[in-house]
Amino acid sequence: MKRNSLVNKLLFFINSLVATALLLSYILPFISPKTIPAFAVFSLFVPLLVIINLLFLGYWLFKLHKNVLLSLFVLVIGVFISTPLIKFSGKEVILNDDIKVMSFNVRMFNHYKWNEDATTEQQIYTFINNQSPDIIALQEFYHSKSLDIKLPYKYIKTKSKTNKFGLAIYSKYPIINSGSLDFEHSANNTIFVDVLKNKDTIRVYNVHLESLKINPNKENFGEKDSERLFKRLTNGFKKQVDQTNRISQHEDVWIGKKIVCGDFNNTAYSWVYKQLAKNKKDAFIEAGIGLGKSFRYTYPMRIDFILTDENATINHFKTFNKLNLSDHYSIMTRLHW
Repeated sequence: MKRNSLVNKLLFFINSLVATALLLSYILPFISPKTIPAFAVFSLFVPLLVIINLLFLGYWLFKLHKNVLLSLFVLVIGVFISTPLIKFSGKEVILNDDIKVMSFNVRMFNHYKWNEDATTEQQIYTFINNQSPDIIALQEFYHSKSLDIKLPYKYIKTKSKTNKFGLAIYSKYPIINSGSLDFEHSANNTIFVDVLKNKDTIRVYNVHLESLKINPNKENFGEKDSERLFKRLTNGFKKQVDQTNRISQHEDVWIGKKIVCGDFNNTAYSWVYKQLAKNKKDAFIEAGIGLGKSFRYTYPMRIDFILTDENATINHFKTFNKLNLSDHYSIMTRLHW
């Protein structure tokens, strides 16, 4: 009995630490990474904290122990004030006037052969064309000679005339206006197009915020030591603040229908997400199911998003997490106004 008591005390101590950490994480979206950079790094681990608290909740429930109240209390608070990690029910309504919007970080169509399968590039084109989106936003786009996306209108913005790396938006609907925000001192960027659907003009932003250069397949995420990794992450988050402010200022001028999608390189528990999702609907939260994991990592990191203005109706959301075509999974939603 004493041994069991000691084990329970140790487990409850650990439980207390992770429950407190999760509780503190609820304030992260309100603190700019420029104010306390360490907090921004902490936001990457919120999904892990949720999972650990769920495991403790299950353990204490199994034991029928009063310690269950700690994680239960913290998780219930999160239901009301934080972005959900798990959606238990989805939505699937198909209407003829739905717009199918896809976002996909294609990792340069395997240009640098990270995937040994030589057919990866063509598989990506086939996958996109089979899904037949009306609008698709592509991050880490590479202007390949084999490019084969069967949509009639497009806006492609590469870093320079000689550098084929950048962003692209393809559309079934005519593009009547387009532009680039041209982030300074960054390989990343945000572009936008105005598409004309019948008599409606819809603005679409393709966002690719500063990359954190996390390589989950390498020790210490590809950095020599933890101190250098922390510095790299904090510098990346600080850059994301300026980029997010630039996007917000640009989109605030537009008062019409709006879609903001892309690879935010940050989670739904961050200051960045809170700013970009302000006065918008998150397609995953509205119609998704499951964890919404969009980055190929050991625990669920949702860093790719499709957001719309509040007047849109989200009818369906899907994460294509069965394909090994990139280090990101593509996401797609059906929506209409």
